Amino acid sequence: MRTQDDELSMHKIEDYDNKESQSKRNTVRTVIAIGLIIGAIFAIFKYENNVVDDYVGTQDNPGINTAKK
Repeated sequence: MRTQDDELSMHKIEDYDNKESQSKRNTVRTVIAIGLIIGAIFAIFKYENNVVDDYVGTQDNPGINTAKK
């Protein structure tokens, strides 16, 4: 038969209720910072390389030139 001490409880977890170690906090902060940096790099890369050619048509069959005059 199980006793009360065998029951799972959040209070038995060593990281519960702000009792985590400083190294674990730093690891979580580092992972979040790296994720934000990588996301910013991808966003900048996508923004800088988003070049759209507005010319519709070919040399043989010219189309509409939407370039601003």
